[in-house]
Amino acid sequence: MKKFLSFLLVFGLGLVLVSCKNNKPGGTTPVPTPEPTPVVDPINDNNRVFYQIFVGSFSDSNGDGIGDLRGIINRMDYLNDGNINSNKSLGVQGLWLSPIFKSPTYHKYDCSDYYQVDPQFGTNKDLEDLIKICHERNVKVILDLAINHTSTSHEWFKEFTKARQDLDEENKYYDYYTCVKASDREAKKTYYDVFRTNWYYECNFDSSMPELNFDNPVVVEECFNICKNYLDMGIDGFRFDAVKYIYYGDHKKSSQFWNTFNARLRELKNDIYLVGECWDSDSVTYQYNESMSTFSFDCSGTGGKIAQAATRGDINAYVSWLESNTRNIREQNQNTQFAPFISNHDMDRAAGYIWAAGDPEMACNLLLFTPGSPFIYYGQEISMKGTRGSNNTDANRRLAMLWGDGDTVKNPVGANYKNAQNGTVQEQLALEDSILNYYKNAIKFRNKYEFIGRGIYEKLLTDTKSVAGFKITYNNETYYMIHNVDIDSHDIDISGLNLTDSSFIDYIGIGQAQINGNVLTISGKTTIVLK
Repeated sequence: MKKFLSFLLVFGLGLVLVSCKNNKPGGTTPVPTPEPTPVVDPINDNNRVFYQIFVGSFSDSNGDGIGDLRGIINRMDYLNDGNINSNKSLGVQGLWLSPIFKSPTYHKYDCSDYYQVDPQFGTNKDLEDLIKICHERNVKVILDLAINHTSTSHEWFKEFTKARQDLDEENKYYDYYTCVKASDREAKKTYYDVFRTNWYYECNFDSSMPELNFDNPVVVEECFNICKNYLDMGIDGFRFDAVKYIYYGDHKKSSQFWNTFNARLRELKNDIYLVGECWDSDSVTYQYNESMSTFSFDCSGTGGKIAQAATRGDINAYVSWLESNTRNIREQNQNTQFAPFISNHDMDRAAGYIWAAGDPEMACNLLLFTPGSPFIYYGQEISMKGTRGSNNTDANRRLAMLWGDGDTVKNPVGANYKNAQNGTVQEQLALEDSILNYYKNAIKFRNKYEFIGRGIYEKLLTDTKSVAGFKITYNNETYYMIHNVDIDSHDIDISGLNLTDSSFIDYIGIGQAQINGNVLTISGKTTIVLK
């Protein structure tokens, strides 16, 4: 293939398409990309690719069938081998661990002791060892912290129940949980009766998950001390569960709580990474961005911007949305990150609607080639499948990682989904054109270029729905990124554009790009970057 590219667009004028061809790239093997200067000293900030691990389903180190912290340690060479230029590991630079604290359930979102790692997952020493090996490899670790509610088996709730039964208002735990009389129950909230009393505690998720009372400063201080404990251990930050439920139905009050709480955490660690789960539209999540990053649910799921662009061949809505979203976040708080994802532990796995449409590579590009901190759900890189469906259990979305090498990890309790495979890790590592190897190349591609994760993105639209991209400004330099999400190649008229051969940087996809006179041809399912 000839070296190319003196191409692309003048910002604000768009691209001129002169034809559309029906030349589909042969096979699905990514075309080898040119190798620029390797990354030597990656920037140590929070604009990095994170990998979500549902701990009990990831890797089992002791043969009991349950994933654990030692299992993650044993798989670190798969996640990040310490060499950012290596082709051997996935290359992620951050881990989000689902709740690891002591809990009566498999999912651990109902904590019974925040200061102790659940024995099923290991010990506090195991956590310290995991943090140490991650930091040695420039991998940050954030813990999933569900402090909106606890388990009814928590000692706090047992003491609270006793205090209410005894009418002991002097008991420290009397006001630990949100509790009202029958006449004060709000219609939009859920309550359950405190045993042998006429009180009702708030429990919007389940009767076994009572909600803490954040009007009580003692509760707030206790939660702050929990965070401090793990920051002192070396944890890099937290994923806060259900941030809008602190004062459910009152976003203003809930966001004010987080503003104050997170400001205190930043005093302990100024580069802390904080990301909140506010399962709502962007217009709502923006209200929480003043103090932390928030996951962008508008880009996730079957109807999300990424899946729609990758599977329907229309990228215009995606690039317009990303520009608007990142601008709004930037204007609210320069210290928060855009946090896109495709699916997580509460959602059907993306392979069911992205792999099925034949577009996992382009969905990968649209997720990873963004500013901020994109999140990959474990198994996404091998296109694992799993849906809640009619079985009414999230366990089917949290199936055992398919290693294919004898790992003894098993599916969680209640799972009954069949045929989650699109190939195991072992099988896909051996195939050059596997989606796993594509993810490895895409993460390495992102890590090579600081501007991808840190630049300011402005949309570049064309007169075809399948080709669009961004003007990216970073360190007083201007770059361009163009995606072709169509299966077909497209020709772009570049006559009159004042660019040189040195404008070309790199490309990645299942196709290629080349220039012939004044026409640039971009193959389908391919992304190009220029300077």
